[in-house]
Amino acid sequence: MQKNEKYLSENSYPGRGIVLGATPSGKSLVQLYWIMGRSENSRNRVFVETPDGVKTEAFDPSKMTDPSLVIYYVTRTVGSTHIVTNGDQTDTVADALKVGGSFETALLTRCYEPDAPNCTPRISGMTNADGSYALSILKTINNDENVEEKAFFTYKQPKNGVGHCIHTYDGDGSPLPSFSGAPYEVSLGESARENAEKFWAMLNADNRVSLLAKHIDRATGKVETVIINRHKK
Repeated sequence: MQKNEKYLSENSYPGRGIVLGATPSGKSLVQLYWIMGRSENSRNRVFVETPDGVKTEAFDPSKMTDPSLVIYYVTRTVGSTHIVTNGDQTDTVADALKVGGSFETALLTRCYEPDAPNCTPRISGMTNADGSYALSILKTINNDENVEEKAFFTYKQPKNGVGHCIHTYDGDGSPLPSFSGAPYEVSLGESARENAEKFWAMLNADNRVSLLAKHIDRATGKVETVIINRHKK
């Protein structure tokens, strides 16, 4: 895990990322999500907590040029299932679960983002009350729009103190290279604040924009969310 965390901290542009797992005590299930940005439009965002979940919002609305891929609900909850994604597929998954559908079938209706030549992957995560969780990535191979891959990774039970991390890019570049391989293990702390600060510090200071740490108490279902924004409203 130390090697994996060193890789993440030395990656100048992993893009948007998700970590799912559990605290060292096993008391709480953990979801982490962050966004990064190179353009003014991407950096002009903050996370805002609402009754329906956490969403992205323009820090300065007058500078927002194209909201289509940067403004969306980051998290939603359907019953005792917690969803986190890097785009409007959050709503796709939530809508499917509400009518008896599944994480997988919902995401099979979607694909990578229409932002060629980067073809940014859609990454998604779902945590269930029993501790099981799933991650998904919808992407191209080598930024070729004609070669699409939809991968799903499922975990029956979390390891205490361990999270699985996936992000959109393997690093900076032009075009940006999509994440490759399977989600990798990182270590998690006991508190939401500890996890938020740890991963915020690991992200490139020039490119990080916002991060949230969401802890779900396994006994009560109570949720605690800690948000760190580059811009302060």
